[in-house]
Amino acid sequence: MQKYSVLIAPDSFKGTLSADEVCAIIARAFARHAVHSFPLADGGEGMVAAWQSVCGGELRSATVSGPFGHAVQAQYLLLGNGTAVLELASCAGLELARPHGLNPELAGTRGLGELILHACDAGAQRIILGLGGSATNDGGCGMAHALGWQFLDIHGESFCPTGGTLHDIAQIIPPVNCPLSTVNCVAACDVQNPLCGELGAAHVYAPQKGADAEMVARLDDGLRHLASLLPGAQTPGSGAAGGTGFGVLAFLGGQLKPGIDLLLDSSDFAQRLVHADLVITGEGRMDAQTLHGKAPVGVLRRAQAAGVPCVAICGCVQDEAALLAAGFAAIYPATTQPKPLHELRQTCRDDLYAAATAAQKELLA
Repeated sequence: MQKYSVLIAPDSFKGTLSADEVCAIIARAFARHAVHSFPLADGGEGMVAAWQSVCGGELRSATVSGPFGHAVQAQYLLLGNGTAVLELASCAGLELARPHGLNPELAGTRGLGELILHACDAGAQRIILGLGGSATNDGGCGMAHALGWQFLDIHGESFCPTGGTLHDIAQIIPPVNCPLSTVNCVAACDVQNPLCGELGAAHVYAPQKGADAEMVARLDDGLRHLASLLPGAQTPGSGAAGGTGFGVLAFLGGQLKPGIDLLLDSSDFAQRLVHADLVITGEGRMDAQTLHGKAPVGVLRRAQAAGVPCVAICGCVQDEAALLAAGFAAIYPATTQPKPLHELRQTCRDDLYAAATAAQKELLA
């Protein structure tokens, strides 16, 4: 049997398997071939681990404020070229907030600013920030407050805004000596939502963070007020992570870029493609949204440019025709019937191995 070179580059299957675990299971099914794993992350939880896996670097830890002000331990990655890779979820994420009760009116991003300061003190000259998984809706104001921005109410009193107190901001004063003045900041952002409005941060994302309809309206009003004080609210992606995308633009002078492109551009993925006969990618759920900047389509575009066939092995699939039309050579879902999450967690490894085995037999027999 001919031996092929297979490059496995999946995102995590959120809620069930990390990208590393997905790589290991698929690699086991393709063990007869020369397998190379390249776990991905497009900006959410697991981004630091994925970057370390493919780029190396040193993990650093810092004690910072959690989403409700309690102390948490957050990690970031410091690369040899002076780049630091951070996750918002490590200090202001849903999983950190959940034990305290989800409430985006009370949650804030102050810990993210503290983590950025820690990275700068460690020598970082470039910050790459993953915005996924936030529990917040403060427009990045908590982050900015930690970096020296002042937020004054109508009485001239300084405070650190949260999602529920944005409407109290009467004046915003930038720091005299911003610690990020010589640091380049870019955020991994894979959504196009503006800051406020029906497609904005509050209406689209706050319900999954614990907001009911009345809270959503209040949160959106707060973001509208913030937008009246600073420019950038209509920039695509400014609504990411409860408006932290807006904060990256307004407070950090940064940029928003697709997370998968940041990772692939900063690694040796192009060199690995040169030697590949087949590329395998995937994520937990593949559908039409996958085509809008998600990790698998980022891999697909690179594979197409290199003339290497790309298939997807995923948890489940919808809109398969659209995905095939976009260029995937084939799609192999691990399950074709809906399952409750507790059952998926029990069967996902066997299901994925079965799908990968079927792909191996069909593609490289």
